[in-house]
Amino acid sequence: MSATVHRTPEAALQAEVGGSSPVARYTWAVVRLLLAFEFLWAFVDKTFGFGLATPAEAAWVRGGSPTTGYLSGVEGPFGSIFTPLAGNVFIDWLFMLGLLGIGLALALGIGMRIAAGAGAVLLLMMWLTALPIPVNPFVDSHVIEAAVLIGLAASLAGDTLGLGRRWASTDLVRRFPVLR
Repeated sequence: MSATVHRTPEAALQAEVGGSSPVARYTWAVVRLLLAFEFLWAFVDKTFGFGLATPAEAAWVRGGSPTTGYLSGVEGPFGSIFTPLAGNVFIDWLFMLGLLGIGLALALGIGMRIAAGAGAVLLLMMWLTALPIPVNPFVDSHVIEAAVLIGLAASLAGDTLGLGRRWASTDLVRRFPVLR
């Protein structure tokens, strides 16, 4: 005689995506946290200009534009689209809020679906600015990281070393699952 196992939809999804292995769960969680640091570091460096990617005099808090340095140098097939956006105040705010929001969502493990979608769009736009890629005709780190973000959301990576499970149990997320 076999016993019937009833799982919640979340538990079934977790098992389906291979999340039942502790090694898989913690690996995805660490990747999530690394990407969170990447987005948050970009936000903090562009805001305060630590002299690594952003010189101190170009810091956002000192009146610099976080998009000017990168977008003003776009030359590829999409240069005519991206170059005029450089230094636009609305684009600066949208970019910085995107970096902060994506980074915080990844760090906390909440809102992973929206963070993955927004992060993938941001990374794919950055990929477009890099075309043509000098070392590979198609793939670079932006495309890989965009795919990884989708994998993080699909594997419920915010549940391990994050607040994803608790977030998913809120009335808000139950009512609007896209916020998961």
